[in-house]
Amino acid sequence: MKGLSLLFTVVFFAAIFALMTGTAHAVERTFTGSAQFDYHIVPSPSDANGRALSFDGFTTEASLKLVVDLTDHLSANVKVCYGCHGFETDMAYMDFRVADELAFRAGRINASFGAFNLRHDPGNHRLSDKPLPYDMGRMLRLRDWNMGVLPSPFPDNGFEVSGTHWFGGTAQLDYAAYGISGFKAPRDGVDLDFVQSRSGSAYYVDNNNRPTVGGRISLTAKLSELTDLTVGSSVMGGTFDPANDHSYVIAGADASLRIDRTSLRAEYLVRRQSFDVSDPSRFKFDTPATHGNFFAKHGAYLELEHPLSERVDGIVRVDGMFREGNVLAASMLSRKSAVGRFTLGTSILVVRSLRIKSSTELWGFSDEDARGHVREVTFHLGAVVTF
Repeated sequence: MKGLSLLFTVVFFAAIFALMTGTAHAVERTFTGSAQFDYHIVPSPSDANGRALSFDGFTTEASLKLVVDLTDHLSANVKVCYGCHGFETDMAYMDFRVADELAFRAGRINASFGAFNLRHDPGNHRLSDKPLPYDMGRMLRLRDWNMGVLPSPFPDNGFEVSGTHWFGGTAQLDYAAYGISGFKAPRDGVDLDFVQSRSGSAYYVDNNNRPTVGGRISLTAKLSELTDLTVGSSVMGGTFDPANDHSYVIAGADASLRIDRTSLRAEYLVRRQSFDVSDPSRFKFDTPATHGNFFAKHGAYLELEHPLSERVDGIVRVDGMFREGNVLAASMLSRKSAVGRFTLGTSILVVRSLRIKSSTELWGFSDEDARGHVREVTFHLGAVVTF
């Protein structure tokens, strides 16, 4: 798996070099990008350890993508992004399409999981932040919760087979199956280490010799000229520690309904993973002799996007997470903890390709923080440009 990804990456950059030096002809190039500038206001004061609630203040997310169609069936793709994690290679892969029903992708890819990941770029969704199950840094208390169920995007080295089959002109079936390096953590890790999983300093290579495997299937039905419905399900699983002693499984289901310019989306995710309990003193609660070495984190969101005028969209989102299982001794979480959020926002089209985003978020937690608070109110104001 690693060798195949390396081979396709080398071929990709060789193709790009050939194009730039003029040795390749009759190709099509598509260059796109987006940039979002956001100010996240968290009125609550910092605790004694400094700002521990969230990444607040000014943040920037930017991405640049180049697609080169080498032939009618072969293309090369590369995408780099910048955000709170620094610069990241979000994509670097080759696509070989045999037919609509069969295509091969290899390199650094975003494996097909869930519906939101298809529109994770800030130019493709109307709010400044992501739904909680896919959060990658803007949620409150992110250190204790360790972000979402499956922070998006999640680029990784691997190989994917996918395809689309049409049933007449009213139904479309999409499928994907893949093997990737998978998420990482040290052997004694209690949760996945998302920094290690995406760190270039670790050479973007696996920490064990077993891939994570998974897949997605979805069905889209055209109900009328202005209405379509999509339902899908996804799953992935593998080991995450160097010794392959501990594993995780992530599963999800999603549905979206579009009626003209109005969209209603719902999605549910759950991650179950084991962890090392050889040192019970590290944990906040007693570790049972059986069934005490795992936790489960659930997440869901429901989102309504509706045009208020030709240039203004209104967005309502309800999302949350629930976690069950042991935690480290210093954590503010309980054996069973929950977080919920209600968001009301607008997206205003100023001129073509430029939108202003604003939102107000009401948070609720099952556990008190160091100040005894279980509720918070936060605000977002930002702008996004696409090209």
